[in-house]
Amino acid sequence: MRIRPYIESKDYEYVEKWIDDEKIHALWCANLIPYPVTRENLHVFLERNAIEWTDSAYVATETDGSPVGFFCYSINVDDDTGFLKFIIVDPKKRGTGYGKEMLKLAIQYAFEITDVKSVHLNVFRENRIAKHCYEKIGFVEESMTENVFSYKNELWSRCHMVIPKR
Repeated sequence: MRIRPYIESKDYEYVEKWIDDEKIHALWCANLIPYPVTRENLHVFLERNAIEWTDSAYVATETDGSPVGFFCYSINVDDDTGFLKFIIVDPKKRGTGYGKEMLKLAIQYAFEITDVKSVHLNVFRENRIAKHCYEKIGFVEESMTENVFSYKNELWSRCHMVIPKR
């Protein structure tokens, strides 16, 4: 597996297919992007986040170049920390180690290339499979904010997780 910058003309069609359900969409982006995801609203969102938060979008690929995952990464230069966001893996690849491998590469990039002290992420507590994946690669829960997001008749809590540089 490799990671490379997201290229809209090559990668959008994959990301769009992976977010084919309203709940998956909410778990992925907390409805910060309108559902369903369109090329235009994803483009506008990624551009705005790049300007406001220094987010860069990445794609994880098989060795043949076919996309299998997506995430955004930003650096807070004030406290020397990295932040992973909008993490998603091809539904056909979930549960097979692709998410862990992609995140390990992202963390390696964060520590070795961007030289941050720690990497952070947020995940809804209700997204148990993703949270378990993050824990398996070394993220630990730093805090929990209860009932921060409303999805239909449910209230979801946000878990803030961190992995320090070793």
